[in-house]
Amino acid sequence: MNLATIKQQWFSNIRGDVLAGMTVALALIPEAIAFSIIAGVDPMVGLYASFCIAVVIAFTGGRPGMISGATGAMALLMVTLVADHGLEYLFAATILTGIIQLIMGALKLGRLITFLPQTVIIGFVNALAILIFMAQLPHFEGQSWMMYAMVAGTLAIIYLLPRLTTAVPAPLIAIIIMTIITISFGLELKTVGDMGNITQSLPTFHLPNIDVSFHTFMTVLPYSITLAIIGMTETLLTSTIVDEMTETKSDKNREIKGQGIANVATGFFGGMAGCAMIGQSVINVKSGGNGRLSALVAGVFLLFLIMILGDVVTQIPMAALVGVMFMVSIGTFDWQSLRDLWRMPRSDALVMILTVAVVVSTHDLSKGVIAGVIVSALIFGWKMAKIKATNSYQDDVKVYTISGQLFFGTMSHFIDLFEVKADPEVVTIDFSHSHVWDHSAVTAIAKVIAKYQKAGKTVHIIGLNEESQSIVNQIGLSSTGH
Repeated sequence: MNLATIKQQWFSNIRGDVLAGMTVALALIPEAIAFSIIAGVDPMVGLYASFCIAVVIAFTGGRPGMISGATGAMALLMVTLVADHGLEYLFAATILTGIIQLIMGALKLGRLITFLPQTVIIGFVNALAILIFMAQLPHFEGQSWMMYAMVAGTLAIIYLLPRLTTAVPAPLIAIIIMTIITISFGLELKTVGDMGNITQSLPTFHLPNIDVSFHTFMTVLPYSITLAIIGMTETLLTSTIVDEMTETKSDKNREIKGQGIANVATGFFGGMAGCAMIGQSVINVKSGGNGRLSALVAGVFLLFLIMILGDVVTQIPMAALVGVMFMVSIGTFDWQSLRDLWRMPRSDALVMILTVAVVVSTHDLSKGVIAGVIVSALIFGWKMAKIKATNSYQDDVKVYTISGQLFFGTMSHFIDLFEVKADPEVVTIDFSHSHVWDHSAVTAIAKVIAKYQKAGKTVHIIGLNEESQSIVNQIGLSSTGH
């Protein structure tokens, strides 16, 4: 990384990154606590994770402006491990998760994001927006009209303040104003302190207190592999969204390796495994943050809030943070996709709706993405599995001109295209408009040749492109036609 790049990624937007990072830090606290509760661990485990990951990823990540920390998707995967084996095993699993992600990055698996259809990505984004919205609804249970009024007030500030000034992020001002109102008037509202106990102590280096053995390794490994894959998937999707929001490119493989280093670090400092956070990343970008400094400030200011302003932080009304998350939900949802739904092909609309439905019903982003990819692949395979032949004669030679892809999905239909008994003594099969993909395709050609030879007729194969000819030569037609 040259000096110009360092300056651009770190110091080109100092004021915007600092203010955005502070806003993100405030929004990180209730989520980190909530995710810790989901995982069945002390709230400080999630807070330490968000601090460590945000700080480390600021230096090691490949997507400036993206925020990473403890997430719900990762927390859900930890429940069984913590319940069955305890917290120390979670720390070990977090470290191993990071090591696996380092290997994934070294293998350049970041390219996998290019295999995700746009409809799956849009479905993922919309589902996430719905989940963020739904996650705020429990905060209204048992609350008075004041809760609704405070949320409305927060949203009013967020959307109206930018018309007057954009000097300071509107969400940050909204949180500060609502906190002052709550404390000044002694309003009885649910606060951050009601979410969980915040201990004013620094994270310390800690080796997981586990039995170092092959059995322990095999106990932790399945959880770590799952965490690494889910973390990578969510990070790649989030980085793609931030790329589009900022109209800049990111280094996906560096980001995966950066996540790995961050998870290894957080595992040694009492935190749980995490990944990119789309909600916080949207807050960051919309608040004016787009550089590495924003993630660093978010992590450092989070620790500052815990250590120095812990008593004040616990008095922040959840109504203010709920309002901010409503803004994130509204801003994250791709409203254009609703208008495009009726114009896009039915298969694409099905994939998008299926992705949203699976994610919302299971609260698991990975299941929705996997379902969307599988259905997209099946639809693509179905569309590709069409092959036909047009017949013509050149003197006494019948020419079959093949159109379409020849692979395992079209093998049987390809064989049925030929009229062996009725054809003349010499037949030519022209592949100028086709492509031979796999062993099944070569086998199909060999079977057709064998049928003609059995009938005492001659077959000429022409028009194979370079790749098709290569695979035919590699496998051979004589060894596959039996």
